[in-house]
Amino acid sequence: MTSSIKGPALFLAQFLGDEAPFNSLPAIVEWAAGLGYKGVQIPTWDARVFDLDKAATSQAYCDEVTSICAAHSVTITELSCHLQSQLVAVHPAYDTAFDAFAPEHLHGKPVERQAWAVDQVTKVAKASQNLGLKGAVGFTGSLAFPYLYPWPQRPAGLIDEAFGELARRWKPILDIYDDAGVDLGFEIHPGEDVFDGTTFEKFLEALDDHPRCKITYDPSHFLLQQMDYLAFIDIYHDRISAFHVKDAEFNPTGRQGVYSGYADWTDRAGRFRSLGDGQVDFKGIFSKLTQYGFDGWAVLEWECCLKHPEQGASEGAPFIADHIIRPTERAFDDFAGGKSDPAALRKMMGF
Repeated sequence: MTSSIKGPALFLAQFLGDEAPFNSLPAIVEWAAGLGYKGVQIPTWDARVFDLDKAATSQAYCDEVTSICAAHSVTITELSCHLQSQLVAVHPAYDTAFDAFAPEHLHGKPVERQAWAVDQVTKVAKASQNLGLKGAVGFTGSLAFPYLYPWPQRPAGLIDEAFGELARRWKPILDIYDDAGVDLGFEIHPGEDVFDGTTFEKFLEALDDHPRCKITYDPSHFLLQQMDYLAFIDIYHDRISAFHVKDAEFNPTGRQGVYSGYADWTDRAGRFRSLGDGQVDFKGIFSKLTQYGFDGWAVLEWECCLKHPEQGASEGAPFIADHIIRPTERAFDDFAGGKSDPAALRKMMGF
């Protein structure tokens, strides 16, 4: 056990804006570095900080992006294609809502929108390769999620067909990622067809255990589902390729529980919180990930229903740094037991 989690890093998506320092890559990287972040996860849908088309075709542009970050001693952790990957698979019930993730000329055109999304996500594979990255992060999209609660009872075979179609859409994309030497860490997230361990296994089985199908681990989404998010690491650690450090709290009442009654964020039983303000056991998580040799980045994905984002960002870097464990090279028992040769051990045991 010699590997160590890298960090702290910051997912830039929640902080982008039209005013400095949040409106350009050089400015926001300098801001993040000033707060103590050593890495940034870059969203690929916002031209203010990243040109995906250029990144997929121009090594010179990718070298420029890398240099901008390196000038502030910041590493690019992964590229994010969350918004585009969501559009690879959209149930018609969500068409209007998810049109917002696509260019305006594609609104109301689900077939063309999906083709655009596939092109975008494949470009992220090539851009990641040009940047020398080993992984990207995103969503699976959702075809079955409207049928989550079985009332009325789902027709036999509906879920199998939905996951079969999901896999048919994703397998050619993942093959491109494989050719590029890049993993795609799907964020396990309610609203996606893959929202827990059971659904991840369904997806993975439909993909014939594709080697590039990985997990972006975010405990906040598991706490809000009341899952055992530490046991999840025990089960799926070999598939975890990325880590979002996000806090949450779940406070059920006599009026609402996991589904939160359509309440606004501040009134929900389950709420995202700034790091340290929620209920997630991050000491346990960092211990588990270290135990299993996870050497990726601990990336703050900031969301909170109460705290200002800039305060959350400033508190997040030291919080993550304090939780990163320097792995020991040998346990205490190694010191206490010392070293013995085989002959001495046989004599100790009487044979």
